Amino acid sequence: MADIISLSTAIRERSHGAHSDSEGAGFMSALMRGQGTREDYIALVAQHYFMYEALEAATERMRHDPVAATFISEKLTRMPALEADLEFLLGPDWRTQIEPLPATRRYVDRINQVGSTWVGGFVAHHYTRYLGDLSGGQFIGKVMARQFGFETNGIGFYIFGDIADPSAFKDTYREQLDAAPWDDAEKERVIEEVLVAYQFNTDVFVDLQRAKESAAA
Repeated sequence: MADIISLSTAIRERSHGAHSDSEGAGFMSALMRGQGTREDYIALVAQHYFMYEALEAATERMRHDPVAATFISEKLTRMPALEADLEFLLGPDWRTQIEPLPATRRYVDRINQVGSTWVGGFVAHHYTRYLGDLSGGQFIGKVMARQFGFETNGIGFYIFGDIADPSAFKDTYREQLDAAPWDDAEKERVIEEVLVAYQFNTDVFVDLQRAKESAAA
């Protein structure tokens, strides 16, 4: 009999290529290599603001669902940190200086849709963003701090002060994924939605690069 692969393992294996594509997107790759500007970083933070505004609104809507509630933790909340980062980076009128890019709007629309109607879809986006933040996001935060001279102001988004051991937190999250009461068909839908989330993330990087090139033309 073939071994049964857990949901968390299946997600990790099936999303490996999409994850690499997203990390390798030109805009993000240049930023990580020290070829981006402070303005590029600010543009990224601004798009994160709109993504997490949608995701954390969906979290509030899903909070009382027994399956969704398993994954929800106040320790993950990013909006206060994003607001503080943007005020530090752009000043007190930061809200008037940012707007979502087209790809970000589509991403937000998708989060709003599944975050109102489908627990599995909500969890797929929740997993993709927050576990990414606790994984590669930690490295990104350190690189941005080094490049732009940030200490904590400006990179608060990447600092999870209430999570002492990110690896242990992620392990618990994956155990909760594996314990979710979904049949095989629903698990497949969740995996597909994780891939959708990665594609949206990549599309945002493409739009960021396009916007940068347009501004320079």
